[in-house]
Amino acid sequence: MELYLAFFVLLLAYLLGAIPTGLIIVKLLTGKDVRQIESGRTGGTNVMRAAGFWAGLSTGIFDLIKGVLAVLLARALTPDNLWVQILAPWLAIVGQIYSIFLLDRTEDGNLRLRGGAGGATCLGGLIALWWPSVLFVLPIGMFIWLGIGYASVATLSMGFFAIVILAYRTVVYGSSWIYIIYGLLAELVLIWTLRPNIQRLLNGNERLVGLRTKKRAAKLAVNK
Repeated sequence: MELYLAFFVLLLAYLLGAIPTGLIIVKLLTGKDVRQIESGRTGGTNVMRAAGFWAGLSTGIFDLIKGVLAVLLARALTPDNLWVQILAPWLAIVGQIYSIFLLDRTEDGNLRLRGGAGGATCLGGLIALWWPSVLFVLPIGMFIWLGIGYASVATLSMGFFAIVILAYRTVVYGSSWIYIIYGLLAELVLIWTLRPNIQRLLNGNERLVGLRTKKRAAKLAVNK
């Protein structure tokens, strides 16, 4: 019975993460399909490109809530199973990145699952697992996003900081080492999905966001 309940919770967590909030928001506001714009992802950054700042912020908040709800769901239904409690938010991240609701075909005719990059959902899971982490991760993540100007770096930092913070919690407060597995799994799936972005970072042609986008636009205007 416990095994069936664990499977049910994990399935719900994936489906929760898979809800294409970014696609819905852009469709309602503009009538556009965000998958046809820029990176084609449904996360907050690409939604911002498609429908403006507030649409992107709303998408980010909803995606964050997915991670929070996945943990709360797991704690409510499997209060004594730490593995389910860390796998639930991870599967919400997987659902956000590879949504069953966004199944389509590539130009070659192969099936694929689409979605966002998973950073906001990763942060939501981390906050729900240990709420003080938001005091550290959120401001630094915003600094990376706005200051450094690469959404992919900000996303990757979510998994990295999850590892560091949950390891700190284990060492200092004696919490279970199982929580660290959440950060490791999150970072692995974020790295996997952001492979093209990492390659563009290495090549020096990754898309800019935040303040650096404005600086680049101003520089181009001056040089014209």
